[in-house]
Amino acid sequence: MPWKETCAMQERAAFIECWLSREYNKSELCRRFGVSRPTGDKWIHRFEQAGLEGLRDRSRAPHCPGNQTAESLVRVILQTKYRFPHWGPVPIRDLLIREQPQHPWPSASTFGDILKRHGLVRGRKHRHRIPPHSQPLQHATAPNAVWSADYKGHFKMGNGRRCFPLTISDNYSRYLIECHGQYGTYLEPAKARYTSAFRTYGLPDAIRTDNGYPFAQLSLGGLSPLTIWLLKLGVLPERIKPGCPQQNPRHERMHRTLKAATAKPPRGNLSAQQRAFNRFRHEYNHLRSHQGLGPGQRPADIYRPSKRAFPEQLPEICYPDDFDVRKVRYRGWVRCHGPDVYASRQLVGEYVGLKRINDDLYQIYFGQLPLGIVDRKLGRIIRPDRGKV
Repeated sequence: MPWKETCAMQERAAFIECWLSREYNKSELCRRFGVSRPTGDKWIHRFEQAGLEGLRDRSRAPHCPGNQTAESLVRVILQTKYRFPHWGPVPIRDLLIREQPQHPWPSASTFGDILKRHGLVRGRKHRHRIPPHSQPLQHATAPNAVWSADYKGHFKMGNGRRCFPLTISDNYSRYLIECHGQYGTYLEPAKARYTSAFRTYGLPDAIRTDNGYPFAQLSLGGLSPLTIWLLKLGVLPERIKPGCPQQNPRHERMHRTLKAATAKPPRGNLSAQQRAFNRFRHEYNHLRSHQGLGPGQRPADIYRPSKRAFPEQLPEICYPDDFDVRKVRYRGWVRCHGPDVYASRQLVGEYVGLKRINDDLYQIYFGQLPLGIVDRKLGRIIRPDRGKV
């Protein structure tokens, strides 16, 4: 006998018809139609409540949107987004949980849906990203192990002059230590901001920068007056490879947020621009959560000042007992167990250390920074980066 094709509604109606005939009990009826006893009871109950119409398929959607976010909470979410237009759903949610923990805030994905529904989320452009170089970040194992410093790209203010924001941050906690607008990349203003940071937060172990002035120069070891001063303080200057900003990704990511929040529209003058930088720095450190730090964590929750205090009197550099100490003389020459070799004009009057490798080769240091290898036979210093002076 061929199978008879029927629809679900016809089968349910036939089930009810057999049940009304009283020829079968419920168990026999359910076996005959191949359904469970609870399903049979459900069909009978629906028929008794609404007749044959009650047997039709019903929507699985909930009768009332129990999980829908309350309109009052939506208004608060939107108000916070207007307050911090450059924040995403996760930082906004973390802030509201801290400020108003009594409310049942939805998940971060629901925050994102609400912002998207109101047109407050910008679509991202697809970018081919280079995998980050892991080596420069390996030292950032605690606060003040490595700071990063850089000038955010300059931009024109309302008065026509250009602003060069100098930024300093702690790599471990992402704490923004300095964000100060300047009129150029000059030595003395940069040194003044470093000094202010050191007096407030103590000395880091190292500071990572790019290769631009005043952080470095075209000299032995890339030494500049600023790096010489840092080495005397016991702070190691680290430099990323030229053209490789991805070696300092956390600081560069902060710069992108800084630009979005403070550069457009530009303020009328440097004082007004600095007020915008100060607001951003407070928001970035104390209000905005950072997913890379852990759920709900802010830089201020993790950062602690360094225990190395800034010395008001610059100390002299000390070398190990097995080093030969030499003073760099007129025009940058230094004596090394034989003919003088040229080091750098930047080091005139400073003391360098020579560590013997063999009779002809010596490693030359300024402070804790290795500058190269003195080759007595060649009569010059071999730089580790170029293989020549």
